[in-house]
Amino acid sequence: MTELVRERVGAVTVLRLNRPDARNALTIPLLAELGDAIALAESDPEVRAIVLTGTGDRAFCAGMDLRSFAAEGSEPAPGAAGAIATFQRLLRGEVAVPTVGAANASALAGGFELLLGCDLIVASSRAELGLPEVKRGLFPGGNGTALGTRIPLSIAMEMALTGDSISAARAAELGLVNAVVEPAEVLATAVALAERIARNAPLGLAAVKELVRLHVVDAGRAAERLAELQPVVFASEDAREGATAFVEKRTPVWRGR
Repeated sequence: MTELVRERVGAVTVLRLNRPDARNALTIPLLAELGDAIALAESDPEVRAIVLTGTGDRAFCAGMDLRSFAAEGSEPAPGAAGAIATFQRLLRGEVAVPTVGAANASALAGGFELLLGCDLIVASSRAELGLPEVKRGLFPGGNGTALGTRIPLSIAMEMALTGDSISAARAAELGLVNAVVEPAEVLATAVALAERIARNAPLGLAAVKELVRLHVVDAGRAAERLAELQPVVFASEDAREGATAFVEKRTPVWRGR
């Protein structure tokens, strides 16, 4: 059984963690496979958005598979370094393609960090979200300590220091989750949201994704990147197509250039 199921829905790539018996916990091979899938989506001009979800109703992802870690260690297979680097970019929110997390169930530790790497999140009404690492003598090592860039610092501190989880409803109140729906509706809602994103111009999407995130952590660098990106995007074929389609009252046909 493949540990990562890949599916295309129009311009949307759906990636599904497929280890339900292990609560979709992450192994080093799965990290590499996910990294490869992300890199493939980034290199495909027909892919405009990614949806990341999990199999089953027990967990979106329970974090690192500690049994696998204990048995096999943390070293990737030869040749997998690039894929692991791409996975780490996902955790930092640096994937070029807009990404929607579809939390079909609870997301804890590394699983929650996966969601934090996504740009938008749709969560099951039954999901719990949290960073329990301090309860295991650890700390969030997959960029979970950046939680304070997504929600108020005091709440991020409370979650990280206590290790306690919050409900999807509470996450929505905090602005961390974009939509909370019944479990059976999570994937369809996430795909519909991704399709709304995918209708837009890819160069503009990539610029917006980078700049909005960058403004949160480094306004000075964001201003520099805006100055760099604006002449490129505004002079693109897609920019002309967008204006022409508006005047002609038709749907634009994006080329990504």
